[in-house]
Amino acid sequence: MSSPALKADLTNRVSADDEPMYDLIELFFFAYRDFVGDADRLLETYGFGRAHHRVLYFVCRRPGLTIAELLEILRITKQSLNRVLRELVDKNFIEARAGALDRRRRQLYATSEGERLALRLAQVQTKRFASALQVLGVTGSQLAADFLYAMIDADGKAIVAAASPGISRLRRSRDRDGNRT
Repeated sequence: MSSPALKADLTNRVSADDEPMYDLIELFFFAYRDFVGDADRLLETYGFGRAHHRVLYFVCRRPGLTIAELLEILRITKQSLNRVLRELVDKNFIEARAGALDRRRRQLYATSEGERLALRLAQVQTKRFASALQVLGVTGSQLAADFLYAMIDADGKAIVAAASPGISRLRRSRDRDGNRT
């Protein structure tokens, strides 16, 4: 479907009761496949998977994160997290320290090796974003950020904003007409 035809089709579909948006669903699947595939190839060399990537990413972005906070961000079970976290700790990518205020609450920190891997993964994914955003231009980049944020469940937006301070930079305030200011 051509871009103008896709835009017209999507503009006319606003209800979940309408025919499924197969074109958009497929684009999202393929974009996600390639986005995570870049990182997957690097993770394989360490014997890690996507769960390891997510844990390492958020621990690096929020040093001192507690296990409870990480569970809330990732929305996974403690059992799922424990296996992945244990592997990351055992292989010296993350360390768990007793909390400063409550020694029973472990805080998570990336080791220097963990920080290096997280940076390499972020660089690989940034390269893919940069290529796509270069095609879209500034306006398209802002719309892409708005679209991704809009895809997040309403109850998760506060968690996302707290977990990712950079999101507020991407989502600048809008004036009364809905335009970026």
